[in-house]
Amino acid sequence: MTKKPSLYFSASQVTMVRLVWMTVAAILALMIIFPLLWMTSISFKTAQDAFSPTLLPASPTFGNFTYVITEVPFVRYMANSLFVSATVTVVALFFHSMAGYALARLRFPGRELIFLAIFSTLLVSLPVIIVPLFIIVRAMGMLNTYAGIIVPSIFNAFGIFLLRQYYLSLPREIEEAAVIDGAGYWRIYWSVILPLSKPILAALAILFFLANWNAFLWPLTVASDQDLWVVQVGIANFKSEYSAAWNYMMAASTIVAIPTLVLFLIFQRQIMDSIKTSGLK
Repeated sequence: MTKKPSLYFSASQVTMVRLVWMTVAAILALMIIFPLLWMTSISFKTAQDAFSPTLLPASPTFGNFTYVITEVPFVRYMANSLFVSATVTVVALFFHSMAGYALARLRFPGRELIFLAIFSTLLVSLPVIIVPLFIIVRAMGMLNTYAGIIVPSIFNAFGIFLLRQYYLSLPREIEEAAVIDGAGYWRIYWSVILPLSKPILAALAILFFLANWNAFLWPLTVASDQDLWVVQVGIANFKSEYSAAWNYMMAASTIVAIPTLVLFLIFQRQIMDSIKTSGLK
């Protein structure tokens, strides 16, 4: 008789598979972390040692950070980024939550067509529309203003899509009970839906804040006034002015990366939950 193959793995085989996957995960993690470590290493090196092959600086110095903060208006750049990111995040969450609730719960002609049109904009990247968008902003007189940087960044199809999918998962019985109590659409949205939306809104807030904190192309296009530069534009111009001073550039990049890393470490669970929630119902 032919011996049937076993469907079970031995303990040694399971251990070997786990070891292989752990090795692959460790290699991928190292590939992701190494650029950050190398950036931090150069930020503590002198200009002469910036390209030395050693990861640990021979003579660590904080002079690079001192120079970036005191000799360059980098604090102003960070304040601009903080203002733009916070404003876009708050305003976008307010409008996106209303749009997502309307597309998920309200019944009106053309609802699915509107949602499809909004969702299709995810396929259009910023470089494709940057010229007509710039023309519109210029015609509205918003060049070299905070409004020119903020307003076009508010509307994001991903946020509307994510909130719509989340609201579709909420039980209708909650809203029906509110209707029986005499609540209208606005009352239901404000008193029922928003309190239930705190987890998804928290996740979206982190994603929106990080995206605008790292924004470069649109702020570079719409703001030529140095007082309106955000951190990414400031670093780019810092490079052109000090083309050989990579130690200063890496010090500036390290300062900019710290808030994003801290936010991700604190709110990584909310970010992962938002990715899981974005699945189609």
